[in-house]
Amino acid sequence: MLTLFHPSSGQVRAKGVERSTNAILHPWLKSELEAILANLPAPLERSVEESRLLWKSWQQDMTVKYTLLPDPVPLRLILVWDNLIGHHSGDIVLWLYQHGIMPLFTPIKGSWLNMAESMQRIIVRRALDGTHPTSPQQVITSLEGAARGWNKQPTPFTWGGKRRARRERARLRRLGGSGATVESLYRIP
Repeated sequence: MLTLFHPSSGQVRAKGVERSTNAILHPWLKSELEAILANLPAPLERSVEESRLLWKSWQQDMTVKYTLLPDPVPLRLILVWDNLIGHHSGDIVLWLYQHGIMPLFTPIKGSWLNMAESMQRIIVRRALDGTHPTSPQQVITSLEGAARGWNKQPTPFTWGGKRRARRERARLRRLGGSGATVESLYRIP
């Protein structure tokens, strides 16, 4: 499932596919990002130097810093993306930069930082739990339907949001309110 997720709104863009090669992903991604950019407000007027400083501020802690365009377009969007080799291809990175999109790559072995993967797990569970699809097309139809259903009443994602508060309340209930804990006296070697 190809997925673009906007954490603060909870909206998801998803497309079921049988393969997710760069030849399939990149055209879909470009199309979706163009649609997103078309719905954004016009970028603020900035000098070339101000635009360059803004781009550089986002690259500050990156281990791989791409060369900025001589006259960078206004920065319009941040794309948090897996650190897969195909995502670093010159063609897609140049396209992103030309459209004012800064790719920020999650660290290797840091997929938990990519909220789109959390969103994918939710969609897959909603689409496929308790079903027994017999064809790839049935899986694709179910996934895309679950994504449309999610978007009817999306839930924004926040770090340390409602889910964390629920877990904390549950933890306090297990403690019985006293805050006391115990350690096991018996340790298995």
